[in-house]
Amino acid sequence: FAKQIAAAIVAARAREPIVRTQQLADLVAAAVRTREAGQDPATRTFQALRILVNRELEEVSLMLPQAVARLAPGGRLAVLSFHSLEDRIVKRFMRALAQPALPRDLPIRASEMPQAALRILTRPVRAGAAERAANPRARSAVLRVAERTDVPFDLASLARIEPDAWRS
Repeated sequence: FAKQIAAAIVAARAREPIVRTQQLADLVAAAVRTREAGQDPATRTFQALRILVNRELEEVSLMLPQAVARLAPGGRLAVLSFHSLEDRIVKRFMRALAQPALPRDLPIRASEMPQAALRILTRPVRAGAAERAANPRARSAVLRVAERTDVPFDLASLARIEPDAWRS
């Protein structure tokens, strides 16, 4: 939909400047339809702009290793994400630290096997029907929880992990 939205914006700006948010929302609504009933067509466009301007995905990628490095063994990391791009980063990060990759230079001794720095505690938790009815914004929320293990971990430990294994 990006091309249709961009074309609509360029055409509208050729006629007059876009000075109000509502003007942009109306342009987006005229250019594309929403996939979800009851959702404003401009919602995803404004979400994309917010994510880009605030560098939200980069911030999540920077925060996760720092949070784990500060956790004591037995400490829990709970991350609530509100869109799939953010959740994918969280999921891949937790999985990478919960299931460390085997070294390429096998065979190795059991004592040399990489150990997990995190243990995933639950399946992803999503809002139930009652919560979504009371709070419609909860419809896309996903809660992931992991517990820090006794395995030593610091930010340098991330060098073991494939660089883009968990980032977007």
